[in-house]
Amino acid sequence: MRADLVVVGSGLFGLTVAQQAAERGLDVVVVERRDHLGGNAWSELEPETGIEVHRYGAHLFHTSNERVWRYVNRFTSFTDYRHRVWSVRAGEVYPLPINLGTINQFFRSALGPAEARDLVARQAAEIAGEPANLEEKAISLIGRPLYEAFVRGYTAKQWQTDPTRLPASVISRLPVRYTYDNRYFNDTWEGLPTDGYAAWLTRMVDHPRIDVRLETDFLEAGHPFSRDTVRGQVPVVYTGPVDRYFDHVHGALGWRTLDFAQEVLPVGDFQGAPVLNYADDDVPHTRILEFRHFHPERDYPTDRTVVVREYSRFAEPGDEPYYPVNTPTDRERLAAYRTMVEAERTRHQVAFGGRLGSYQYLDMHMAIASALRLVDNDLDDLLGRVAPRLEVAL
Repeated sequence: MRADLVVVGSGLFGLTVAQQAAERGLDVVVVERRDHLGGNAWSELEPETGIEVHRYGAHLFHTSNERVWRYVNRFTSFTDYRHRVWSVRAGEVYPLPINLGTINQFFRSALGPAEARDLVARQAAEIAGEPANLEEKAISLIGRPLYEAFVRGYTAKQWQTDPTRLPASVISRLPVRYTYDNRYFNDTWEGLPTDGYAAWLTRMVDHPRIDVRLETDFLEAGHPFSRDTVRGQVPVVYTGPVDRYFDHVHGALGWRTLDFAQEVLPVGDFQGAPVLNYADDDVPHTRILEFRHFHPERDYPTDRTVVVREYSRFAEPGDEPYYPVNTPTDRERLAAYRTMVEAERTRHQVAFGGRLGSYQYLDMHMAIASALRLVDNDLDDLLGRVAPRLEVAL
């Protein structure tokens, strides 16, 4: 087997790099630890109902980047799905993000946009100085009543920490719309892949120059495309956890993870919506997903449905990392790892990218855009530093 480039990880960043490199005439090996492509975007049909389920939580594609939109449409068409979310709080259901409908329902009022802005501004003025923690920051943005109703309990469950003990830097803004528009995203393009994420992701690597190795851990020795074998011999684009690549020499970076409880219920419709958030802190799950509502155009069973309860907690060793915690300690460690990343790139032709490789949360369109930039700006340089290809005996 010959390789001009090894891509570690088959999330959207890795798949985009692999596809673009193959299109440029390179032989690419994709090494994937899991038993499937696509990273956390992978979806599959629940066998009893045939309902498409996103294995790692809801993934909604949206972008205002025209280049990304044109690129993804090479591999899939998209439905006209527009994401909407509601929040259950104290026995009532409210639209999210917070908008004029949310405000008027919560305050039992009929305010216009200017009146609602004035109300929120007066309530937010409670915090006059620099916010000392997340709670104060949130109150300074939307006022205490809306914060306590829709943010406090949900945030405490997400972080397993009282918001008064979380740094203000965890949030930069809380969107409030002074219209009745309750679309969750404001991007130019939005939708779900017509025939599912699995089909889309598989098409991206349906190329004679791409060889995918599933259930293969790059950081474990004993196979032809391990780190110890290819490092310095062939260019590598690594999208796994940056701290794990360096054997946690500066300590582990903190992540939050998600747990999912999936069940098939003997009803045609459980909650009438794709996603319901649960803002009360005495409800253990953060939200319930009902996947039939992501594809109303499909002919799903009328007597059964699939629901998934989602729980958030800090990741432990062996858990799937989802969201960077990004504490001051994490930032110090990341700075040390970034120094090592630069040295690894210079000495051993290894480029790092993606959510795990950069220790930052990336929406799907952001991961794709970042990968396209790497190919545009860095791939030729990465390839130029080493012999043109690696040959291994299988």
